[in-house]
Amino acid sequence: MGGGEPKKSGGEPKKSGGGGKKKEVKKETGLGLTNKKDENFGEWYSEVVVNGEMIEYYDISGCYILRPWAMAVWEIMQKFFDAEIKKMKIKNCYFPLFVSPAVLQKEKDHIEGFAPEVAWVTKSGQSELEVPIAIRPTSETVMYPYYSKWIRGHRDLPLKLNQWCNVVRWEFSNPTPFIRSREFLWQEGHTAFATKEEADTEVLEILELYRRIYEEFLAIPVIKGKKSELEKFAGGFYTTSVEAFIPNTGRGIQGATSHCLGQNFAKMFEINFENEKGEKSMVWQNSWAYSSRTIGVMIMVHGDDKGLVLPPRVASLQVVVVPVPYKDADTQGIFDACSATVDTLCEAGIRAEADLRDNYSPGWKYSHWEMKGVPLRIEIGPKDFANNQVRAVRRDNSAKTDIPHAELVEKVNQMLEDIQQSLFVAAKEKRDACVQVARTWEEFVEALGQKKMILAPWCDEEEVEKDVKARTKGEMGAAKSLCSPFDQPELPEGTKCFASGKPAKKWSYWGRSY
Repeated sequence: MGGGEPKKSGGEPKKSGGGGKKKEVKKETGLGLTNKKDENFGEWYSEVVVNGEMIEYYDISGCYILRPWAMAVWEIMQKFFDAEIKKMKIKNCYFPLFVSPAVLQKEKDHIEGFAPEVAWVTKSGQSELEVPIAIRPTSETVMYPYYSKWIRGHRDLPLKLNQWCNVVRWEFSNPTPFIRSREFLWQEGHTAFATKEEADTEVLEILELYRRIYEEFLAIPVIKGKKSELEKFAGGFYTTSVEAFIPNTGRGIQGATSHCLGQNFAKMFEINFENEKGEKSMVWQNSWAYSSRTIGVMIMVHGDDKGLVLPPRVASLQVVVVPVPYKDADTQGIFDACSATVDTLCEAGIRAEADLRDNYSPGWKYSHWEMKGVPLRIEIGPKDFANNQVRAVRRDNSAKTDIPHAELVEKVNQMLEDIQQSLFVAAKEKRDACVQVARTWEEFVEALGQKKMILAPWCDEEEVEKDVKARTKGEMGAAKSLCSPFDQPELPEGTKCFASGKPAKKWSYWGRSY
């Protein structure tokens, strides 16, 4: 993945001719991308996130400025998810960013999993701190000492908290905007229950919300499944996830995770309660999170050689209205028609704006808003103005439609819904074309070489998975298990594991991943 500084695309925007001497001509400007998605994916991605005004590179490697265009996508997902967890009686809170070393190191497996990425504060001004302080990579160890204080009896349960915050993981390998960054935004939910059944139920309820974020909002197909013992959350009991796939790179990407922590953390942090019979019990805990990585997956899946392609549900601007005046046209009339169109759409709850800047040509504006991925462009020229209609152009497939004013809201809503659906269907077709069934090691290696997401029968043994990683190590990175889908195909009696030849216990997805 090229995550480095992108080359800036050259060329000033074409200024429209002053004083009406020249007819404005829609010309290709130096606004486009210099890299093609299918030819140089890494460089294309680095370029599109900057030119589409999602991020700006920052002077500390692995950190990025999220610009309003990206934050708007985050806020739309946040609004949905926050409302849904509130229906589940989960409450928001905020815990400090800093963790003391003693607490961080309490759960041994947990800290071993995170140790290489933990950032430490060692100085205050010029003086060294007596005890260095860690910055949270995740907040289990920050929160659980207080769960132990707040939970005494069964009436204190369930305790269900969530926080929207940032975390820091000091990555050194290949930082990539949104996908792997040293600081990122996320929500993390932490819940405690009296019984395993309640915890198990919630894990799947939250996972379904994550599926909805990807499929219903970001228009990205995901697979729900369970992580292997090797890939599960450090210190947890089991991990479920939604897994996406990037056809261009042939890599899986973990979309979001919902973990059942079991009673492991309860034991370490002494989170006990007295049940109804007066007996002492340990709580069952879950933790679950999705992060700003979601935005990167959206860009990778839908973006094209013209720039970003935003699904209408998460686009901060769903419709941009562009006036197309010619030299003798009633320019003011056209501008007024644009403003009126925007008002009509906004009143109907559609996010719309007009681009009335007079120092840019219509052609330049088309390229600009295509680069930013706005789902629908409406053009109003002299003919449209005279016929009391507008021309709508879809970002996803460039299809043009003339819409009479009387049908504006109904038609635009229909088109936005259609774009949302089309993006999902196209992404699913591409993803499904990359899924390959492999029953033997030879088939597995061949499919891996073809950048596939591989569904294979597996004996479910940790040593075998480690062996697969070791045997596939190469320039592209090793293959690993992505998840075992909840939706399991039939496993005929006598099916052997693709890697070990032992009896297979389940089907699992494998591949390279981010």
